[in-house]
Amino acid sequence: MALDHERRFGNKNAAAPAGQPAAGKNGAPPRQGKPDGGKQLVQKAKKLRLRSPNQDIKDKAKRLREVRVDLDDIEPVRLQKALAASGVGSRREMEEWIEAGQVTVNGKKASLGDRVGPRDRVMVKGDQIKLKWPDRLPRVIMYHKEEGEIVSRDDPEGRVTVFDRLPQAKSSRWVAIGRLDVNTSGLLLITTSGELANRMMHPSFEVEREYSVRVLGELTPEIMKQMVAGVELEDGEARFDRVFQKGGPEEAANQWFNVVIKEGRNREVRRMFEHFGLTVSRLIRVRFGNIGLPPRLKRGQFYELNSAEVAAVMKWSNLTVTGGKKAAPVKKASAKAHR
Repeated sequence: MALDHERRFGNKNAAAPAGQPAAGKNGAPPRQGKPDGGKQLVQKAKKLRLRSPNQDIKDKAKRLREVRVDLDDIEPVRLQKALAASGVGSRREMEEWIEAGQVTVNGKKASLGDRVGPRDRVMVKGDQIKLKWPDRLPRVIMYHKEEGEIVSRDDPEGRVTVFDRLPQAKSSRWVAIGRLDVNTSGLLLITTSGELANRMMHPSFEVEREYSVRVLGELTPEIMKQMVAGVELEDGEARFDRVFQKGGPEEAANQWFNVVIKEGRNREVRRMFEHFGLTVSRLIRVRFGNIGLPPRLKRGQFYELNSAEVAAVMKWSNLTVTGGKKAAPVKKASAKAHR
């Protein structure tokens, strides 16, 4: 499945996911970040604006924006999860506040393990909290992360975070779908749906991540075969699903390659090359799952998927429009089974 914007602007350097076809300004004023020991100005990321989609896409997007789930149909969730998803704080902070007796549910002191639904009244430190529920289509942003930015909300060293750069989500909380280390640039997906983030990051879903890698040293065909077969790193075996050269003069000291991997372990791509004595001088993520980094999306820019594109991502992830897992299809018994 390819999204509409991918067909027009998808990264031409990204290989197609297995079994799928290849994918073909307003600036905001800076705001102050709060690094440890001082303040710094952080320039907000610019939004990439595309040509207006055709009328059919506009009509579909409008219908999807109006989809709502009856609150009575939403299953209760753990209290700390509901509070974190509503932007009150991190899940760990919520657990600490619950244990400290600072949270009540329907007038009673809460405890870890309590579950709440849309009809429950939750108070935190004496203030009533308006919990947010996944009753509508989530938001999804494609951000072209720059080197030097970190994928975290707080940093003791005072470095710029991607959340400093992006617009605030007014009625929910942004969640990064996976991470990129501080020295890696490229495609970062950010959403308001914790369910979508968990689904796409879970190892069982095996989402492909594709990187463009500039390598210092000679990457021979024999080494490439070993990378695909698997090598032993300090935290277990690792392997690339595919690795291939992306051109450039063969006599150059630096060569560009693309690698495809289905894991998101810390610095895994870099460590794979280091295992063979090779140095990665540039690392750019060009695809995550079925979403490619559009060439028009420059470093430090973001693009927000329209409702039709978000719905396509949810469908591809086997989730309902609001993030619930779809029921597994009932397999029909074959004629042989009855013989």
